[in-house]
Amino acid sequence: MMESPKYAIVDLETTGHHPANGDRMIQIAIVIMKDWCIEKTFTSFIHPGKPIPLFIQDLTSITDDDVRDALPFEAHADYIYELLEGSVFVAHNADFDLSFLQAEFKRAGLSQWHGKVIDTVELAKIVFPTALGYKLGDLAYELGIQHTKAHRADADAKATAELLKICWDELLRFPLPTLQQLHKRSFRLRSNLAQLFFEALQLKRSKVEHYEDYVFYHQLAMRKLHVGGEDSYPVVNYPATRTEKIEKLKETVPNFEERPRQFQMMDFVWDSLNDKQERVIEASTGIGKTLSYLLPAFYYARKSTCKVGISTYTSHLMDQLLQEEIPRLERITGKSVKIALLKGMNHYVDVVRFSQQYMMQDDSYDETLIILQVLVWLTKTETGDLDEINVSGGGQLFLNKIRKNENSTLLQSDFDYYERALRKAKYADILLTNHAMLLADLMRPTPIFEQIGGWIIDEAHQFVQAAITQDEKLFSFKNWKYLFGQIGVYTDEAQFYKLQRLALKTHRVPMQVMQQLEKLFMQMLAKFDQVMHNLTHLLMQQLKRSNKHDMKTTVFLEQLAIDRQQFEQFSTIVQRWLDAAEEVGKQFEKSVDELAPEHVFILDEWRFWIREYKLAIVQWDDVFLRSNTEYSTWIEVDRRSIPSSLQLLKKPIQVTSTIERLFSAYREKIGIIWTSGTMTVPHNAHFITDQLGIAHDVPLEVLQAPATYFSGAKAFVVTDMPDIQTVSQSEYIEAVAHAVTRTVKTTDGRCFVLFTSQQMLRETVELIQDSGLLDEYMVFAQGVTPGSRMRLLKAFQKFNQSVLFGTNSFWEGVDVPGDGLASVIVVRLPFSSPDEPTFKARANYLQAQGRNSFTELSLPEAVLRFKQGFGRLIRSSQDKGVLIVLDRRIETKSYGHEFIHALPPISVQKLPLRDMVLALEDWYNNER
Repeated sequence: MMESPKYAIVDLETTGHHPANGDRMIQIAIVIMKDWCIEKTFTSFIHPGKPIPLFIQDLTSITDDDVRDALPFEAHADYIYELLEGSVFVAHNADFDLSFLQAEFKRAGLSQWHGKVIDTVELAKIVFPTALGYKLGDLAYELGIQHTKAHRADADAKATAELLKICWDELLRFPLPTLQQLHKRSFRLRSNLAQLFFEALQLKRSKVEHYEDYVFYHQLAMRKLHVGGEDSYPVVNYPATRTEKIEKLKETVPNFEERPRQFQMMDFVWDSLNDKQERVIEASTGIGKTLSYLLPAFYYARKSTCKVGISTYTSHLMDQLLQEEIPRLERITGKSVKIALLKGMNHYVDVVRFSQQYMMQDDSYDETLIILQVLVWLTKTETGDLDEINVSGGGQLFLNKIRKNENSTLLQSDFDYYERALRKAKYADILLTNHAMLLADLMRPTPIFEQIGGWIIDEAHQFVQAAITQDEKLFSFKNWKYLFGQIGVYTDEAQFYKLQRLALKTHRVPMQVMQQLEKLFMQMLAKFDQVMHNLTHLLMQQLKRSNKHDMKTTVFLEQLAIDRQQFEQFSTIVQRWLDAAEEVGKQFEKSVDELAPEHVFILDEWRFWIREYKLAIVQWDDVFLRSNTEYSTWIEVDRRSIPSSLQLLKKPIQVTSTIERLFSAYREKIGIIWTSGTMTVPHNAHFITDQLGIAHDVPLEVLQAPATYFSGAKAFVVTDMPDIQTVSQSEYIEAVAHAVTRTVKTTDGRCFVLFTSQQMLRETVELIQDSGLLDEYMVFAQGVTPGSRMRLLKAFQKFNQSVLFGTNSFWEGVDVPGDGLASVIVVRLPFSSPDEPTFKARANYLQAQGRNSFTELSLPEAVLRFKQGFGRLIRSSQDKGVLIVLDRRIETKSYGHEFIHALPPISVQKLPLRDMVLALEDWYNNER
């Protein structure tokens, strides 16, 4: 047995990321680990020879006072170098720590350190492919690693050492074939994980392996799953009375407090399911909406022996149901709940396609990493849902290649996760799905949601958006160019090159047939370029006429005098190429058993790209060739990159008839409950239900939490903000920036600033940053700071002094419980832009019917968003927070009171900015 290596786990804290620009170390910690035990630790503050930036002090809690008496790096350099000698260098994001340390060694006059490196970020991505995040703090939280002082080198180094040990222990749990595959593929990784995998492999080979928990598809180890059957359970009785509900909840819910509205909603849901009636329930924050429908749904499923379907819009809520709410339901009822999650077919892995991809050797780094992640994930997943895997870089492109589709090879259910999901759903108490999956039942030859005893549609106000998205068509210039690049001609060495090489090797397809196929492909390219040139020319002419100067702009397709015949000609050429490409594939497929596995893979890839072209040309025909007054089609383009930024979208103007058609099969046969935190707006209770096609005689219940729930909330309207219609946008932005900085300084950050325009957000953030007034705060801005919405939110929550600037998607579905959020600033009332294509089409549709688009669409939509914006602030009865409105229209316009009425019963003060800041300061100091 080879000697166990010594690991030096290193973490640095620095003044910045660039030593060449003068950034310096402020703390270093090294943990020496041998035989998986800590032998030695070293930690020290380092004097950087310069002040520590304020945001670094906030991040690390290391101040200038902490390093005042510390020695410079040069004083420690020799000892640090000695500690690293003969060790494997380990760090979380090793590229940063090692490169920074090498630069410091060079500055201290030492030679470059040489040795093996392990990056625990890369290692954790492979070993824990479904982790929510790979930052050290995220992993520590998920794996139970004690990490009380994040961004302090000593705490981070110890946490990284523990992470390394946990990864090692996890490796030893993998089946031997999986470890062999990991080792075989690991030589293309960026850090020296091959050595670690080899050590684990050696240890595993010395022990006897049993594989009762796995099934094997060739060499792929997959977790065995017991789907279950039609087990009989004793009937359980619904707690119908107040006393019975209290007894149920009191025993299992910590700090239980009776919520009369919650009990009321439970009974509404129970009655609707039993009476097979439809009902709409608006349940505000504080009601306990999720448990209010889960409890009666479970009892009804057991009583009726029919499963209840629950449909949500966001993955966030679905995850919350699975990970938090269902376990809570089981604790309350004392029963095991049979739960099934069902998504669309392409969410699930196709094991055959992955096996083929694995056999190929010419992988990029991104492909190698995701292949290793999938290998490990297969040993753990019970669902086969590819959304479970946390991918980065080009990993998503690889996942798209291994998704199940209608052409996937039929397998027995042990290896087919979609079939597993369907079987599990058959015997479930509660079936979880999403709005898109439910809507897709309209398009399926055989619907899969027929055996349902009741539907609960949560996030019901988003069902309209889901229906629009389900029916939208898209053309993207970049996507088509990407498709062309995947096939290519012979000299491109892409898919056609591989197929022609196979033809030469196997003599199954004559060369003249391959040459004719290539000729058709070149005709397709030429026609596409011609059509796009003409379309771009028409677009530029229209932009000149419209006097639009925004870099990113939209133009309705009907405004362009396009020649549809050209688009038909391109469609015809694509179809001719597809016919020829399929015929070539069929000629290769004769006696496919005689082909080598790598040749079968080439053919499978060819079929995959043919399918992608078929999907793309259907979208092309829908967008350009099928004119329909019930749809709106527009072009989105960035002037700085024409034609590469060209996109066409075609969306339905209204989807009421689609939703009615879907639920006509269920109405009066089973109970249907539509619920959300926002189902109504003042003076227009049926704004959402009309769009959903729900009749006015369907009961609509509005359940509001008691006023005491919102006792920690307050609202201010700033009365001396300029009127944007009488001043320039730059003047208005200056006033917004001034109000925001005053507010942020008063509340010590912890502030959301909500905009309706990305351009105004960007200009406000730039002005604030140029002024330096918030330099001591961490500023995160949607569309400016890199990262997704959830990534920005996580970053915002990590800092005490932080501000988050957001647009549309931050108005709802974002939770910052506790004292993480002190204020929400509404820069402008959230009316849709009159030029936004979807809104404009819907407004024109109403006006054509002689209806008022402002009162029937624009105003209720804005009030609904405003209501949701306030919902970001108070997420529990202990929360404290202030809503600040900078838009004077809430006071000066006749419709302003609609927004005030949409708020819960809280104090609303109308004050000039100076007085508002004083009142805010007084309120904030008293509430802390």
